[in-house]
Amino acid sequence: MARLDPIEALSELLQGEQERVTRLWAKRLRAEVYEVEIPGRDLRAPLRRLVGEMARLLKDRGEDAVRLWPEVARSHGADRYTQNFESEDLTREFKSLEEVLLHVYARHHGGLIEPEVAGLIAELVWEGDAAAQASYARILKTEEVRFREAAVMESVLNHVDVGILLAEVDGTVSFATPPVSRLMGVPMRAVVGGRAVNTLAPVLTQVNARHASGEPFKVADMPFVRALKEQGPVRGVMMVVERPGGGEVTLEMSATPVWEEEGELAGAIQTFTDRTESANKTKALESAYGELRRLQGRLLQRTRQQALGQLAGGAAHALNNFLNVLRLRITLLQREYKPEHLDALDKTVQQIGELVARLQEFNVQRTEERPVDVKVDQTVRESLELARGELEQREHPVYVELDLHDPGAVRADAAFFRELVVNLLLAARDRMEEGGHLKVTTREEGPAWLSLRIQDQGPSYASEELSHLFDPLRRDPGAPQLSLYLAVARAQVQRWGGELTAENVSSGSGATFVVRLPRVRVPSPNEPTPPPESVTRPPVSAPRRFQQTRRVLVVDDDLDNARMMAEVLGEEGYEVQVAHDPTVALGMWDRRRYDAALLDAVMPEMSGWELARELREKSPQALLAIVTGMDVRGQNRANLALVDAVFRKPIDVGALDDFLAQTDGGEEDEDASSDEEAPASPGPDSQH
Repeated sequence: MARLDPIEALSELLQGEQERVTRLWAKRLRAEVYEVEIPGRDLRAPLRRLVGEMARLLKDRGEDAVRLWPEVARSHGADRYTQNFESEDLTREFKSLEEVLLHVYARHHGGLIEPEVAGLIAELVWEGDAAAQASYARILKTEEVRFREAAVMESVLNHVDVGILLAEVDGTVSFATPPVSRLMGVPMRAVVGGRAVNTLAPVLTQVNARHASGEPFKVADMPFVRALKEQGPVRGVMMVVERPGGGEVTLEMSATPVWEEEGELAGAIQTFTDRTESANKTKALESAYGELRRLQGRLLQRTRQQALGQLAGGAAHALNNFLNVLRLRITLLQREYKPEHLDALDKTVQQIGELVARLQEFNVQRTEERPVDVKVDQTVRESLELARGELEQREHPVYVELDLHDPGAVRADAAFFRELVVNLLLAARDRMEEGGHLKVTTREEGPAWLSLRIQDQGPSYASEELSHLFDPLRRDPGAPQLSLYLAVARAQVQRWGGELTAENVSSGSGATFVVRLPRVRVPSPNEPTPPPESVTRPPVSAPRRFQQTRRVLVVDDDLDNARMMAEVLGEEGYEVQVAHDPTVALGMWDRRRYDAALLDAVMPEMSGWELARELREKSPQALLAIVTGMDVRGQNRANLALVDAVFRKPIDVGALDDFLAQTDGGEEDEDASSDEEAPASPGPDSQH
């Protein structure tokens, strides 16, 4: 009896019964997995492919079919995963195939199934099942990883504070994370799904979106719109929105364009970050800084007003005395001429001029400090005089006890140091609602330092209050501005290299403001003393002229001043002409050459400085001088460089004559240049 070839036997069966095997397999499978929803409900198509591939491999490849057919079944496992089969369903499917193959084979062979054929069928089926299950498991594992990653990513995107928005290249918002909706205060559907110009415009209007400056925020201002247009990143765009539920939110937005691998623009990604807390802190700091600056201005203004009030009263008293002397001298001159009366009148006019100069000096608004050696005790006395009115003229007056030990001088701005002492006196007074006494003490602290102490009789500070006393952001309900102007004062002292502190009195109640500053070093008796700066003067440049001054043009819109100037200079031997208008003066200058011009600084149509510029262009060698009753330190260096001298009214005729008498060289000029009355080179301090 010939030996049976199971591969050949199974191959012959499938060649004739392939369609029957497929039909029966599908019928049995439907009964086994009736709950599985397969797209189209077509079970036969994938089964027909599997049976057909098994028949082909058995016929063409013989024994290799057992090794090759599982690779065919592998893809079947992947397909069944997409059709929502479970792993158990896949096993039942292959078990059904085994049963169908055995049933059909037995029917064709009179119910007889050779062990070799049964073994081949079992091997093919279960190798196929193992391959399909492996493919199924691989996809399942991959999908689980993807699911976990997606879940983690979704969780992160939902809970982080940064919102993310994706926009297509045409401006359509295709994706936004929940924080975008939360930060904007609008539902997600209002943001996603349409072009920005259509969807975002009403949203921005609804939330009253605006820039930090207050201007309305438009769709074109959105970073992703700009990034798509400019094809570059856009950073740090701030937007303020009002949530429908109430409250303002400050958002910081940035956008970056996204590119395809081929280099084409694919869209843009934009982030939203809540900066409300940071913005509120910034506003609070700006507000505190502004309040600090305003308070500093009020403190300085208050001190200046006090000083101006006392200065005005003293100046009025002095001027009345001077005017009384002038009237009496004029009365005596009217009765009888005597030279001493004229000398007395001239002296009185000089005294009035000096007083006016001091008033102008006080009125100069200095924008920067001018450090000088300031005697501390003298400044304390001056400050006390300025503050005495506010200290003593109250329902509960405060009196000051001085304990000064002449500690020397410090390097500081005199006016600012005086204001510092006044401010500390007033701060100490505010702590003594029932009045009392302040004690001001000055002492040396070693060879390098000195101290100024202002002790009050108010309540002692609590330790926490004392530690925050100089904090400009602190709000003290008792004295809401105290910490602010103490912070101003401390910053001032630190600029001078010192320190300002506060401490409680060791015994009893009260507190003390302590100012420590470096002392100005005093040279030893054997150390040579350098000459004072006031003696060292820059060399006087030679006048820009060709010959001795003879012809002088006086330009002044005040008729009396101009005529008197011309008369005085005429008596000195000069040929003088007068112009009461700058335009007339220019015409006269064009018609005739003058050696010098005396120009009033303030005239209606053109200032003396502007006229000096015109004359300097016409005659570079002429002598030009400004004659004014104003302080010229506010003038810039360019204006001062236009003239050779500045004379203050009332004018010193002798100094004016020395100025006009200059020539272009010679011994006489060199001697004159060293004279104390000779005009200095023009500059902020060259005033006569």
